[in-house]
Parts: sequence; structure tokens; C-alpha cells
Amino acid sequence: MRNGQSEAQTHIQEQIEQLRLGTVDFINEEELKKKIKKGKPLKVKFGADPTRPDLHIGHTVVLNKIRQFQDFGHDVDFLIGDFTAMIGDPTGKNETRPPLSPEEIDKNAKTYAAQIFKVLNPEKTRIVYNSHWFAKLTPADFIRLSAQYTVARMLERDDFTKRYQNHTPIAIHEFLYPLCQGYDSVFLKSDVELGGTDQKFNLLVGRELQKAYGQGEQQCVITVPILEGIDGVNKMSKSLDNYIAVVDSPKEMFGKTMRISDQLMLSWLELLTDITPAALSQLKLDLQSGRQHPRAVKVDLAKFLIRRFHSAEAAKAAEEEFNRIFVDKGLPDEIPEFTLSQPAEPISICHLLHQTNMTASTSEARRLIQGRAVEKDHVKIEDPNLKLALKSGEEFLLKAGKRKFVRVKVK
Repeated sequence: MRNGQSEAQTHIQEQIEQLRLGTVDFINEEELKKKIKKGKPLKVKFGADPTRPDLHIGHTVVLNKIRQFQDFGHDVDFLIGDFTAMIGDPTGKNETRPPLSPEEIDKNAKTYAAQIFKVLNPEKTRIVYNSHWFAKLTPADFIRLSAQYTVARMLERDDFTKRYQNHTPIAIHEFLYPLCQGYDSVFLKSDVELGGTDQKFNLLVGRELQKAYGQGEQQCVITVPILEGIDGVNKMSKSLDNYIAVVDSPKEMFGKTMRISDQLMLSWLELLTDITPAALSQLKLDLQSGRQHPRAVKVDLAKFLIRRFHSAEAAKAAEEEFNRIFVDKGLPDEIPEFTLSQPAEPISICHLLHQTNMTASTSEARRLIQGRAVEKDHVKIEDPNLKLALKSGEEFLLKAGKRKFVRVKVK
């Protein structure tokens, strides 16, 4: 009997260690152990408002953690906040966020399932919409819900505090957002809720509302970091163009992953993959000792992401093409073509690079040439003042930087 108890305790501890890896807040560990010890699948909640139709891999950090819960036998309620999206999440906003129309919400929500199931196990995931229960609440129900929190407590939220101090308007309906998110946990009787660090306040509201509504056990709260983008400085964002989209091509995923720093590589491994704490520690030692080369680890990371969002075959093909370009100095399978009318006079190489969209400006073209990063038919161009006398029927290959190619055809 003791051996059985010991094995059970070890299994619980293994779950806790794996689930704790790559998290910021873990509230709280002892409560989670007690829930797991009961031997029943936990109800794990994650909510997302359909504010945009597509996701980047930064959004999948929390999905990866949720998948770990599923791998340990727990169930997931993936909540699409079609009701709360009409309020607009004020988290991190310095002004009132405009609500989405029902048409926008419906359109965006339909794209979510195909993307989240690139990570989550569909057999252990239930998709729910919070409009299903909020539509049934009466005005009296909302008054009761609003009575559970004070304005002073709401103003403890950092974004509300800043707006209040700066005399920036805060609409009454914005106070309803964390209350509605918390009520989702009451309705679903969630055991655990996950979110980014920016959601901590809202997740804790769920704990308090479960208690206020008489639920004996409150949900545990786990937050995960905001993923840094490929620049290694700012959080992953489409507006900063430092992202990898879930719908990016295998070639784009591979190339972007290979550009990240060695330090960021370790962070992505921890947050985006299923690596164990022991394996991550060993990998860090192997990198320090030279037994592992960072490039090889990045290749494995890139292939993992492509397998997850595409297929194993796509991962292999992306690696082979990358090697042809960067390792074997070959060419990509697909090279864009640019057709140029024969110029009456010799054309400046800097103007040609700009004209073919290889550079954003002639100044950038000049800098690339001075840095020996421009080639014509595999021959480096070193003179930024070079002029080309082009003839009709001529074809040649231009390369700018490490990854840009264009085949120029002269008419």
C-alpha cells in the first residue's frame, strides 16, 4: 500500500514540476496537488475573445501549457468570449476599447477551432461560448454580480489606476469585463484557469467570485509569460513585425526561427515545446560545454514548430530547402521574377535593387553593397556606383542579404 501511495505522490509531483515549468504565477501549488490527488480529471479553463481571426505562436504559449494538462488526463473548456468581446477587454489599454460587432465576432470565432487544435487535443477539449449563459441572466442577476466587487478593488488594476490618475475616461461597462470573466469560472465550475501575466487580476476575480457564489473549492490560477518576438526585445506582435503566425508557411517558420538569438531559443523551447525540466537543464549544460551546437538546437525547434502547425514532411522539406540556401549555397525552390523593360541608359545597381523590391530604398541598397551582401549571378557586387547596361532577353539572378532572391528578365 505504501508503495502505491509513494508512486501516486511521485506522479503528482511530476505533474506539478512539468506544469510549473515556464510559468510566472502558480496559485497555488498545494491546492492543485489536492485537486489532482482526488484522481478525477480537472476542469481546466482558458478563455479567448475573438478579437482577430488569426493567431501567432505567442498566443500558443498558454495553449502549450494547457496541452500538458491534457496529456496528464485533464479536460479543457476552451471558452470563446463572444459575449465579453462585445464589452472589449480593457486589459493593458490606455483608453476605452471599441467593442466588436456581432458579425466580426462570429467571423473570427469560426477560425479559432482549426488553429487551436494544432496544439490542443480535440478529444479532450470542449468549446463553449459565454453568450450561452450570459444571454439568460436577468438584470437582477447582473446587479448581484456587480455587487461582488467595489470600485476601489477595480482601481487596483494597473491599467485602470493609470487611466484614473491621468483623468482618462473609464466607462462603467469596462468594470463589468473582469466580473464577467470571473463569472465564466463560476458557471463552468473551473478547477484551474490559465492566462498571460496581463490577465492575473481577471483570473483572481474568478477565484473570489467562485467563493462568493458558494463554491467550496476555488480555481487555481496559472499565468505564463508574454513571448518575446524574433527580435528578442519586444513581445511578439504583428504590429512590430516580429512574429511567426500559426498560418505561416513552413519555409517562413523555419527561416524566422533560425534568426532568433541563442538565449531566446532557450526561452522558446521552455514555453513552446514539451521539453521536460530535466531535459532543459541538460540541454543548457550541453550548450555550455559545446556538446550541442546552438544551430542544431534551433533546427530541432524550427522542425518542432512546423510539425505542430503543418506536418513532419513539411518540416523535413523546409530544412532541406534552408540547407540548400544557407548551408550548400544553393537556391530556394521558388524565386520571384521581375520583368524589366530594356532601359535606354545603363541602370544604377542601387536603383535596380530598389525597383525590384529587394530593398526599401536606394540608401539601403548602397549599405548592403558596402557590406558585401549583394550578388549578381553568385558574384559579389562591391561598387555601389555600378551601372548595368542591360539588353533585351537578358536574365540574371540578384541576391540581397541572406534570404532575398529575385530573377530579373529584361524585355
